[in-house]
Amino acid sequence: EMCCASCGIAEVDDIKLKKCTACYLVRYCSVKCQKDHRPQHKKECKKRAAELRDELLFKQPESSHMGDCPICCLPLSLDPRKATFSPCCSKVICNGCEYANLRREIEGSLQPKCLFCRLPRTALSQEIELNLMRRVEAKDPVATSKMGEIRYNEGDYDGALQCWEKAAELGNALAHFSLSMLYREGKGVKKDEKKMVFHLEEAAFDGFPAARYNLGVVEEEHGRMDRAVKHYIIGANHGHNESLATLKKGYRRGLVSKEDFAAALRAQQAAVDATKSPQREAAKVDLQKLKVARTAY
Repeated sequence: EMCCASCGIAEVDDIKLKKCTACYLVRYCSVKCQKDHRPQHKKECKKRAAELRDELLFKQPESSHMGDCPICCLPLSLDPRKATFSPCCSKVICNGCEYANLRREIEGSLQPKCLFCRLPRTALSQEIELNLMRRVEAKDPVATSKMGEIRYNEGDYDGALQCWEKAAELGNALAHFSLSMLYREGKGVKKDEKKMVFHLEEAAFDGFPAARYNLGVVEEEHGRMDRAVKHYIIGANHGHNESLATLKKGYRRGLVSKEDFAAALRAQQAAVDATKSPQREAAKVDLQKLKVARTAY
């Protein structure tokens, strides 16, 4: 029979007990009982909450933070150069679909339009930023993170911090990763390793391989090689080259087992292969030429 951890009252029809939302180990009949029991429960709660966070942290995410191309539905590459960001709708479209659309527009003498939302495209920087601001005002996490990137490149670190904090609150993994870089470099904020690690972990939860890699580096620096290897394996499973290269070095040093390295090698290659298509391969050669041709047209 379930009882309140503070007063001991049992759960019956008219009394419902609620779990501690941090550790899920105990239940309470009221907020007052939870506050009264906090001094006795605090240590155990923190320990269990850390264990639960670790369990989630070292669980392999189903996909990387990039997700799938909204047009062809194939996984997007981790290489940002292999995709195009559309400021009008904040969609990231693979170069293969962009290539096919460009060919269609040039061959049919059509007006350039966004492949996703079909709005006319513009080359004017002011209109591009205006479109982006509209998405930011609509609380689009991708657009807000992108605006943070623009502010950072302008040297406006306070502006970048504000944008990335908003985007992180909206669940954007790239914003969490960018915030971790600010706290590591001390730009616009004081250097803070705890906050850096927190944002790296939040990004890692959403399948951000570079965040995994950086977490692995942090764990190595603190002498926790077993945890570092787990991060590198998860990163490699998403196709992250640096994570695989680090595992290779660890294998040569006897820090990574042959089985773990072989499995990571196969998974990394499978993840990379999943992002390939005939259109994407063609885009590697001809996309830039088509963009130049469209400008001339």
